[in-house]
Amino acid sequence: MALGERLKESRVNKGYSQGNVADHLNISRQSISKWENGNSYPDLDNLVKLSTYYEVSIDELLKENQELKKKIEQNEVKIEENVQKLNFIRGTSEKDEGLILLVLSFLGFLITPLGLITSPILIVRNKKTNTLYKFIYIACICCIAYNLFIGYGILSDIFGWGTTTVEYLG
Repeated sequence: MALGERLKESRVNKGYSQGNVADHLNISRQSISKWENGNSYPDLDNLVKLSTYYEVSIDELLKENQELKKKIEQNEVKIEENVQKLNFIRGTSEKDEGLILLVLSFLGFLITPLGLITSPILIVRNKKTNTLYKFIYIACICCIAYNLFIGYGILSDIFGWGTTTVEYLG
């Protein structure tokens, strides 16, 4: 923040008009306006009178706002942290296993007992950083359901579950 902006802010905070300040310093209102717009600067005597009138130190008028600088630095650190988190969530890391996991989950459909073994492993291995992570979950759950259904069908054929034996007398 420039000196003119700090002068105006201090004047407004005290509720003074440019005319009030000009009357107190015995100068024209246009001089106050020029100082606040940054077109000219007050001399040392007027600067001391302004600091007394505004009840702020000369350091506060001349130096940049350190508290504002600290807040800006803290915000920049937070922004950088959030950008890193966002990049992690978007999956911009080097490892993206999404396509590989999806292919493996579809292979589980082809070989019935294999799907029951690999699908839970794929679910555990799947992470949010993978591009297709939601689709992988759905594919693995469908693979488990399909394998259970087919497995039951095979076992029912082997053991004769659900069939009736009819004897013909004759």
